[in-house]
Amino acid sequence: MTPDQMRDASLLELFRLEAEAQAQVLNAGLLVLERHPGQADQLEACMRAAHSLKGAARIVGLDAGVRVAHVMEDLLEAARHGHLILQPDHIDALLQGSDLLLRIGADADWADSSGREAVDTLLLRLQGQAVVAEPGPVTPAAPVSATVAMEQETVAHDEEPVAVAAETAADARARVLRVSAERLDHLLDISSKSLVEFQRIKPLTDSLQRLRRLQVSASRALDVVRESVLDTALDPQAHAMLGEARQLLGECQQMLARHMTEFDEFGWQGGQRAQVMYDAALASRMRPFGDVLAGQARMIRDLGRSLGKQVRLEVEGENTQVDRDVLERLEAPLTHLLRNAVDHGIELAELRARLGKPEEGCIRLQARHHAGMLLLELSDDGMGVDLERLRDALVARQFASAETAARLTEEELLAFLFLPGFSMREQVTEVSGRGVGLDAVQHMVRQLRGGVHMEQRQGQGATFHLEVPLTLSVVRSLVVEVGGEAYAFPLAHIDRMTRLQPEDIVQLEGRQHFWHEGRHVGLVSGSQILQCAEGQHEDEGIPVVLISERDSCYGIAVERFIGERTLVVMPLDPRLGKVQDLAAGALLDDGTPVLILDVEDLFQSIGKLLGSGRLERVDRASRQGAGARRKRVLVVDDSLTVRELERKLLQGNGYDVAVAVDGMDGWNALRSEHFDLLITDIDMPRMDGIELVTLVRRDNRLQSLPAMVVSYKDREEDRRRGLDAGADYYLAKASFHDEALLDAVVMLIGDAQG
Repeated sequence: MTPDQMRDASLLELFRLEAEAQAQVLNAGLLVLERHPGQADQLEACMRAAHSLKGAARIVGLDAGVRVAHVMEDLLEAARHGHLILQPDHIDALLQGSDLLLRIGADADWADSSGREAVDTLLLRLQGQAVVAEPGPVTPAAPVSATVAMEQETVAHDEEPVAVAAETAADARARVLRVSAERLDHLLDISSKSLVEFQRIKPLTDSLQRLRRLQVSASRALDVVRESVLDTALDPQAHAMLGEARQLLGECQQMLARHMTEFDEFGWQGGQRAQVMYDAALASRMRPFGDVLAGQARMIRDLGRSLGKQVRLEVEGENTQVDRDVLERLEAPLTHLLRNAVDHGIELAELRARLGKPEEGCIRLQARHHAGMLLLELSDDGMGVDLERLRDALVARQFASAETAARLTEEELLAFLFLPGFSMREQVTEVSGRGVGLDAVQHMVRQLRGGVHMEQRQGQGATFHLEVPLTLSVVRSLVVEVGGEAYAFPLAHIDRMTRLQPEDIVQLEGRQHFWHEGRHVGLVSGSQILQCAEGQHEDEGIPVVLISERDSCYGIAVERFIGERTLVVMPLDPRLGKVQDLAAGALLDDGTPVLILDVEDLFQSIGKLLGSGRLERVDRASRQGAGARRKRVLVVDDSLTVRELERKLLQGNGYDVAVAVDGMDGWNALRSEHFDLLITDIDMPRMDGIELVTLVRRDNRLQSLPAMVVSYKDREEDRRRGLDAGADYYLAKASFHDEALLDAVVMLIGDAQG
């Protein structure tokens, strides 16, 4: 059989899987051997991996793979027998060999074309290092180019590894079935919907129970009728019909009872199976946290050597289960932090020795579950952060004045490290100094609906704490009601829930605040942020959700707390693009749709509202719901005389009146306070009445507000223009008198007390 015939596509795929598995064994073992060169179990494991790869490469006809694995095996065998002690240069060459075997597995033709030189160079390097360093008669390794000599090895030496390699590859094919992520997502979607559908059986069961009770009542009523007519001269046929009706009703009761028992059993069994199916679909997406660390220990070792440092990685919680999507999106921020720890944190061996530290630096990564979240703690035993140098960098880069920098606390100083473009490095290198790092880490973690913060111990090291959801498919949320609709806040972004009374809310510099843990917290309306109609707050107080980001904290007023729920995330239709303030959708237990909020977006929306100066008052709905109140009218007119005339007339008839001097002033008032009626002139500076009414009709919250135009212009085209803009009534000032204005107001909104 020729090599080309042997290179069957399926066999090459099996070799690739074998190469990936054995390369992980080699990389892990070689990193241990670099610190403990004589560790027998690791030498044995690495030699066995190289031997298996040699046999597997021979099966599929990859001659370059055979030669590389063979010389790696010779070098490891020499070390195992004590003929040489593995040095960092040996480890470098063996790791390079592992990389080449992976490359050969990924592209079978590469080693025979563009990669031939790289393969030959490594083979010469490995062959030279396989020469025995200890004295004594030791046979040198066979020349790597002498393929014939390798083929003359005893059958007993190679047949078993070849068979083992083939069997391992076959087992891998039997155990692993490649399924696209889209199919797994679809499976999770339909299983979650099945679970929701079965949960809807309970209200149906309750309805059937009510039907059963009604049947019992109907049966009793029929018995009363029969007893009342027994002694009357009723037609015998009527008596027979009553008896038949009683019998049929009894049969219906028995049938309903029997079917209800079966239905209950079906609902319970189906619900259990739906739950098991959903759990299995969710579990199919979960992978051990250690999967994201493949190659990270090697990366740290190689980067450390390139910087002249000795570094190792220690990991706890490798088997912690995490959603595959979370793992994939964690790889980039973890790589940033690990490289940052090697470059910025760990000192050179000579400096560590002078400081009384082990010459080899250590980076520790711990992973664990907590309250539905994945907690990661990445720490190093390096130098930590020089706070005084950081203060100088802030001043030099004009992030703060010298006076301000001197007053900053340690926590505030460390927060600057997460700013875009900030770096303490004076020069750009391949590793650091490009202003990309911690800001990118923070952005990527926030996209995962998580958070990151840093602690440091100067001279002893730094620690990064990351908190992200275990899965993006399910999110624990607080479900609330805003504008009569259900919305969900991910619990990871909620500080707390509270209820406020109107007297708890204070006005400060034109904004609403309340006291929380000794500081003022800004209060904003959830209905205004989400641009929906405002509903009534509960009688026992205004429900408020506190969210925070760094030093910013806001309370978002909602209408009702529905409760904590675990929601199955359903992505929004991609044709919608990015919907402001929303992250995804979900279904509640009863099938009610709920929108999951994007808290990072909410902070941006709140910032825009604060900048616009048009925050609505949160407590007005609660005041409105407290019994009868006076109706409020906004009068907008640039004429002081007309404005005061209308104000006094309406106030004299019991209305609560506010005034505005032009259309812009009136628009700001409408967006910040509640009114029952708008009365506006047409010709005004900055914004005329037609523009004002047009804006009102385009605003989702204000579009139902009655609007009256009062103008000196009495032509039909002027009247038509006002009504076309959306005014409900047009009154000419030329024919203006008290009764005409009051009649129009009463017609539009009724009497002053409502």
